[in-house]
Amino acid sequence: MLSQERHQVILQLLDSKNSVTVAELVERFGVSEMTVRRDLDALERQGLLQRVHGGAILARGRGYEPPFLNRRLVRIAEKQRIAEKAAAYVQEGDSIALDVGTTTLEVARQLKDRRNLTIITPSFRIAGLLAELPHNRVILTGGILRPGELSLIGRLAEEAFRNFFVDKLFLGVGGIDLEAGLTEYNIEDAQVKQAMIRSAKEVIVVADASKFGRIAFAAVASLEKITRIITDSTIDADLVAAFQALDVEVIVA
Repeated sequence: MLSQERHQVILQLLDSKNSVTVAELVERFGVSEMTVRRDLDALERQGLLQRVHGGAILARGRGYEPPFLNRRLVRIAEKQRIAEKAAAYVQEGDSIALDVGTTTLEVARQLKDRRNLTIITPSFRIAGLLAELPHNRVILTGGILRPGELSLIGRLAEEAFRNFFVDKLFLGVGGIDLEAGLTEYNIEDAQVKQAMIRSAKEVIVVADASKFGRIAFAAVASLEKITRIITDSTIDADLVAAFQALDVEVIVA
């Protein structure tokens, strides 16, 4: 297993249980303790975990936003399954909004062969992915560019969604909680998401299971604003039942 693959598994384990030990990683990967310690040191330098005696713990405050390129390494297969399920809700002729994020980027990949769609997005990555396709209309909002994320924020980005009304919004979030609702790490991103929600007939949250029970820094919306959530099969069944008890439809991919 390559170091990048080990890093992905380590981050997945931390997402699910908040801590890992060197011993369990040695057993899981079949590598030396020195190799595991180097992996943990590398992830600590990126701010993704905190080294402790014998292992590591998750090191993320509510305002800490993991870098986009690091988030792309985590739960890749789950995000692809979520995206495939999400794309099934898109019909020819739809106008849709695609939020920024690693899962919504996978949704965009699933739409490359669709036709007669109008797609508006504040994501340079998504716009770039879809720009070469002549059979759909792609609208990139204005705004202030966030380096690394390559997302557009600010008044111009929010204004774009005040001037358009879309059939479906595919929304990414930093966290989903039964009481706190939808939250995000960055306040400016949260404000754009709020404008997107107001513009949409249907709000479809695409989020892997690690986002559930997590509360990030900035409030985005309450659960009643959501049409449905699409997540992956690693989510706890009791958690699904709890959301459905609040009349939130949860689709498991």
